[in-house]
Amino acid sequence: MPVIPSTYNPPFLFKKGHLSTIYAGIWRKISDFEQKRERIDLPDGDFLDLDWSISVSRTQKVVVLIHGLEGNAQRAYITGSAKAFNQNGYDVCAMNLRSCSGVPNRLYRSYHSGATEDLDAVIQHILTLDKYAEIYIKGFSLGGNMTLKYLGEGRELPEEIKAGIGISVPCNLHSSLKELLKYKNIPYAIRFKKHLVAKLREKQRLFPEKISDTDIKNVITLKDFDDIYTSRAHGFKDALDYYEKCSCLQFLPNIKIPALLLNAKNDSFLGPECYPYQEAHSNPHLYLEVSAYGGHVGYFGSKNTTYSEKRAIKFIEEVL
Repeated sequence: MPVIPSTYNPPFLFKKGHLSTIYAGIWRKISDFEQKRERIDLPDGDFLDLDWSISVSRTQKVVVLIHGLEGNAQRAYITGSAKAFNQNGYDVCAMNLRSCSGVPNRLYRSYHSGATEDLDAVIQHILTLDKYAEIYIKGFSLGGNMTLKYLGEGRELPEEIKAGIGISVPCNLHSSLKELLKYKNIPYAIRFKKHLVAKLREKQRLFPEKISDTDIKNVITLKDFDDIYTSRAHGFKDALDYYEKCSCLQFLPNIKIPALLLNAKNDSFLGPECYPYQEAHSNPHLYLEVSAYGGHVGYFGSKNTTYSEKRAIKFIEEVL
């Protein structure tokens, strides 16, 4: 599918990538919105917390939302998206990835960019409810990588899954990591590291035989965290092996249902390999929109509804 021209043209201030990213991540607030939590058990003995919000009208359509690195289902980009979908006739099931719901998960393992088995468990749970004829998946950043990887891994998707959407997706995880380690992204890297090390200390408390004080001291960069914890806890040789096996880029050619990938040129988290022009041209099911502006999950919109929230709803309506 040819690359889609983007119509996103925000006010002057929001043409600045960092401002867009920071506004969306810290300052934006969503009001008049309620969620109801459900806990489901996973096949390996762990659990996931799901936060549901319900459409203003009776519906057989549901959207699964997946947050990004160290996010949760209460972040404004999730609640804003859920509210927009609810107002347009969709129920929403917002995933909290393992350890991200405010409660430590049970196992030594946690979540990561390629953990599509957890997304599949949520899909299977939704199917058991026997109330939805249409399922859509929308992921942000890490959650976007998980979404597109899931759609392209070659599994037989349930017929109820109609489309997928990825926003600000690090399609090549190593390329994205190299950008995050650059000087321009130091504040973000520090913030991510702070949260991840706190999680690692919690894991050490629960599993002292697996994580030493030295391990924690050796986490200097985000790559160190993936070498010391992510790879070991999830069966990868090291961080680079994890990035290689879990990047969605290699799975994009295999996507066989409509999928929208929306990335901004001024997203400081994304390297050159995160803009899959060739894959989009070769796959009639993959719709790539590269906007000039937007930052990282920072698409601004009037009346507190972002461009990416409106775009997702429009995409679903267009492809069905």
